[in-house]
Amino acid sequence: MTDYEWKSAISDVGPGHIRIRGYDITHIMDKLSYAEAVFLILKGRLPDKSEAEMINAVLVSSIDHGCSPPSVLGTRTVISGGNPLNAAVAGGVLVIGDTHGGAIENAARFMQKWAIMDGTVDELANKLVAEAKAKKQRLPGFGHRLHNVDPRTVKLFEIARRNNFSGRHIELCRAVENELAHQLGRKLPINVDGAIAAVISDMGFDWRLGKGFFIISRIPGLIAHAYEEMTREKPMRQLGNNNYSYDGPPPQEL
Repeated sequence: MTDYEWKSAISDVGPGHIRIRGYDITHIMDKLSYAEAVFLILKGRLPDKSEAEMINAVLVSSIDHGCSPPSVLGTRTVISGGNPLNAAVAGGVLVIGDTHGGAIENAARFMQKWAIMDGTVDELANKLVAEAKAKKQRLPGFGHRLHNVDPRTVKLFEIARRNNFSGRHIELCRAVENELAHQLGRKLPINVDGAIAAVISDMGFDWRLGKGFFIISRIPGLIAHAYEEMTREKPMRQLGNNNYSYDGPPPQEL
């Protein structure tokens, strides 16, 4: 056993007490909503009323988006294979990456990088989009396979405005949307990932928490899909797109 002692500022647990960021868990259970408790454990302090309303909206916004997202198909596939609930949810979470859920992190990263630069948001958006276009890079947080206007984005920005969180990151996000339409000749709407990225950035959260917000938000939906799959569907059923054809080598002799 090592004598090395490392430090953590998250929780203090001992016989008869559990404290999260210094607050007794029983008081948190009695006084705080789940969203407020999430803010506390991530941010290290209690939210004010505006922050509590905003973080609640962020967590609710991505709770589910139907049966087709990769994380849901992953969860349902693992359950269909005869595995337990925890394995199925873990499988769904492992599917979350840069092109599904991870766009929040990547969008917040570029927004936080560019928002501190000198210039108006329109000037920055012009340069940012031009650079991405020249490098043939897609900007995360923009465009959606289903929604021409993502209703979650509209509502998140409305709540942000109501609670005075419409800062430079949201302004930059809107400017990038306009500049993408101008330079590419087609509209790529701000999706919920881009909206969350802008909101949490204006709330002062580090971009490296981006995937975390999506995971916290989506897990209840994954649990619901896992439960529905195990109680309504036959095991080992086919999920996802099975319309594929073989294009490998022809039959060969050894």
